[in-house]
Amino acid sequence: MGLDVSAVPAEPRGAGRYVIELARALHARGGIELRLQARRSDARRWQALAPGTEVKAVVPDSRVRRLVWEQVASPRFVDRWGIAVHHGPHYTMPEVAKVPKVVTVHDLTFFDHPEWHEKVKVAVFKRATRAAAQLAAAIVCVSSATATRLKELVQPQCPVHVIPHGVDHGLFRPDGDPEADRAEVAALGLRRPYVAFVGTLEPRKDLATLVRAFDSLAADHPDLQLAVAGGKGWGNELFERAVAASPNASRIVRTGFVADATLPPLLRRAAAVVYPSLEEGFGLPVLEALACGAPVVTTKGSVMEELAAGAAVATAAGDPDGLADALGRVLQGDGDHGDHAGRRRLGLEVAGRYTWEAAAAAHEAVYREVAGAQPARR
Repeated sequence: MGLDVSAVPAEPRGAGRYVIELARALHARGGIELRLQARRSDARRWQALAPGTEVKAVVPDSRVRRLVWEQVASPRFVDRWGIAVHHGPHYTMPEVAKVPKVVTVHDLTFFDHPEWHEKVKVAVFKRATRAAAQLAAAIVCVSSATATRLKELVQPQCPVHVIPHGVDHGLFRPDGDPEADRAEVAALGLRRPYVAFVGTLEPRKDLATLVRAFDSLAADHPDLQLAVAGGKGWGNELFERAVAASPNASRIVRTGFVADATLPPLLRRAAAVVYPSLEEGFGLPVLEALACGAPVVTTKGSVMEELAAGAAVATAAGDPDGLADALGRVLQGDGDHGDHAGRRRLGLEVAGRYTWEAAAAAHEAVYREVAGAQPARR
């Protein structure tokens, strides 16, 4: 089975984290012969992640050349690679390759909210999603919400499988070394108490609303900091203007990309983890925060609220006053320590249901089904 890992950046985010954890878990299971298709400069990372796995570092490094290579050169490469199934885990695939193809679709915001994305990505991923609906042997969606919307928009001509992400429970756990955690967080320029956001800085994360909510809390919580942890995305004018206008800008700590080893301490020591995203296909940071025992505030009516299953406080999207009120209640322990402790216990239970091993097993079942089926329609 060939897995295309060529779209994963050096600082992996949502979909990149999925690809890394899936490759690691498939390798650990050992149930299939896993082969990886990587960028020319990126072989060493994947050889270290999955020792002994064949890594073909054949894909150009630049995004534009990579996308062109996928449609022009990749079909011939894939068909000669000796694999039974090819998995494109980030929307795209070599469309004319004869090998049966599996494609992962993460969300449909490229269709529903193109203003949240770079124009070139909108064009590429809308086209790729339509092509997958017609040419793939199977599609994997990361949530039921994504699968439902996919069927509404493009009427897939192949089976659609819902396989949720997992949580690395060896990394994201509620118990840690308090002194080591303190040092990790201090190195980011933070000290308790703080509210933490983790994710790519991009329009749909609604960080401007978070800044305004923080401003509403700041006077009543004079020691509180806001940690904005994540790599810079695109289209962040509203966020930048909100920070520039904030009377509490000195208390907003922008950490940049945070390495995996530092994320759990950041989450464990947070007074609250807030994920106010307007829409996601999954929203992995919510589950990882729950796995660390952190209080979580997220968006009402979203897939994140559904995943949290009552373990997170939910507030309406785009409502700074409502978000400030929800965060304030969490910071005060909801006025009822029993509720706070109960939500923490529930959060650990909910997060415990999601593992990368289970996700890998479900993917492997799809690969086996596809390998035994007729080639996808072309």
